[in-house]
Amino acid sequence: MKQAASITIANGRIVTTEGVREGPLRMDEGIITDAEGDSGETIDARGKLVVPGIVDLGVFAIDKPAFHFGGITRAALMPDQSPALDLPSRVSYISKSGKPDFWVHPLAAATRGLEGREIAEFALMREAGAKGIATGRKWISDSGTMLRLLQYAAMLEMPVIAHAEDAALVGEAVATAGEYATRRGLPSAPAQAEAIAIARDLALADMAGAHVHFRQVTTRAGLAMIRTAKAAGQRVTAGVTPAHFMLSDLATAEFRTFARLSPPLRSEDDRQAVREAIADGTIDVIASGHDPRGPEDKRLPFSDAEPGMAGAETLLAMVLSLVRDGLIDLPRAFDLLALNPARVLGVNAGALKAGFEADVALVDPEKPWIIQSAKMAATAGNTPFDGQPTQGRVLALWKGGVAIEL
Repeated sequence: MKQAASITIANGRIVTTEGVREGPLRMDEGIITDAEGDSGETIDARGKLVVPGIVDLGVFAIDKPAFHFGGITRAALMPDQSPALDLPSRVSYISKSGKPDFWVHPLAAATRGLEGREIAEFALMREAGAKGIATGRKWISDSGTMLRLLQYAAMLEMPVIAHAEDAALVGEAVATAGEYATRRGLPSAPAQAEAIAIARDLALADMAGAHVHFRQVTTRAGLAMIRTAKAAGQRVTAGVTPAHFMLSDLATAEFRTFARLSPPLRSEDDRQAVREAIADGTIDVIASGHDPRGPEDKRLPFSDAEPGMAGAETLLAMVLSLVRDGLIDLPRAFDLLALNPARVLGVNAGALKAGFEADVALVDPEKPWIIQSAKMAATAGNTPFDGQPTQGRVLALWKGGVAIEL
């Protein structure tokens, strides 16, 4: 599927890394171009936002209708699949699975079967299409294994996407230790489990000279470590999902399993720390963590339910709420959603610049809607934001200059 004719989006507010400008945006042969011309199709944006397609870093399922609804044109798929993405053949299959209207960037399993013991063959998986290496939902407790895989990744210039929770401390915990977990009798782990894991992995990544990306950093202590490492010049980036800047562990009060997440929801102080880190640049990426779970996984006692949320459809609206709150501006919002994750993955996307892929969305940032789990496009609607009024919807979407039906 290739772009048949040139497209010019006129009268839009174009969001770039440098700022928001008014004027036309032209797409030609699947690429954004500076060239001017009257040929092809012209679309009147009527003052709406013209933004880069979102690059969703670290999803657990490919759910194209949900991604298209949310303005997501690319997603990096975590290796926690069945079977795990630990062989080149599996990576190659996944890398082709979404095309042509959606691009999937597989993340290679860091260890065989994601068991945390034997490192996988990254070089062959890179040739098959892997854009990074991921430890999956669990922390690799063996420091020797982690160091070897970081050294291998550094040699290949591949980022390592790490889960940051000390496995021995977390065990079978489903909540963060504190008042709410104690009152409800939930198995819990201390929030410090995150900082301990980050401290070790930062030290090992520094030894290896590797780029480590912590997919979710959700505590004040963990964020302080990321901030210090960045100031020292270490190759580290950090991400978070909207649940951890929108919700605290108070959301678990009614035992609703849509709030059963990994890592679990944190204290209000940690939630505020995440918002501060988004504002000051400590956090580089906001991703959906899209993980749709049906009733068989969620309609269970809180301690027995599987973690995860359907996040693709609400990602854009939740980040736009940060703009309305004055925490960040529009260019920063789309750096978090598109440019920075594209840079981590090393793909030529995520910004409205000449020569970049023409992955473009037209967005009405003020359009109101109510999040309803029962009406979501995802295969399951397990969102902790169910019933919440919000603003911001995608009106049109192009992948490589080709319009996608929403």
